[in-house]
Amino acid sequence: LLLSTATADAQTSASSTDKMSSYPVEKKKEAVAHGNKLMSDFDVKMKELERQISRDATAAKADAQRQMKDVKAKRVETGKALDELGKSTAQSSARSWESMKKAFADSYKDLQASFDKAAASFKK
Repeated sequence: LLLSTATADAQTSASSTDKMSSYPVEKKKEAVAHGNKLMSDFDVKMKELERQISRDATAAKADAQRQMKDVKAKRVETGKALDELGKSTAQSSARSWESMKKAFADSYKDLQASFDKAAASFKK
């Protein structure tokens, strides 16, 4: 189930992070809400994969658990990037706003790639 949706999820996350880059600083609240939705949706997928891994009795379980530690660490980093985005102010320079949006988008893409890799290797 997760593997079959990984490609669709990657495409969705790419368009979602592209959408993030279109928000001007005046629409910060909308941008942060969009980022929160991305993270919430991701957390659901991550918990489901963790449940599947916990039920596994094969040798792949240990490797999958190690990969999930990496995913969780990247999730923390992405959450921090979103927090920084939320703390920006209308007085933030346009360059600073663009930099924070890019940092979140890049972090989220990296998070999604790590998740997809963990899901794919677990399903082999």
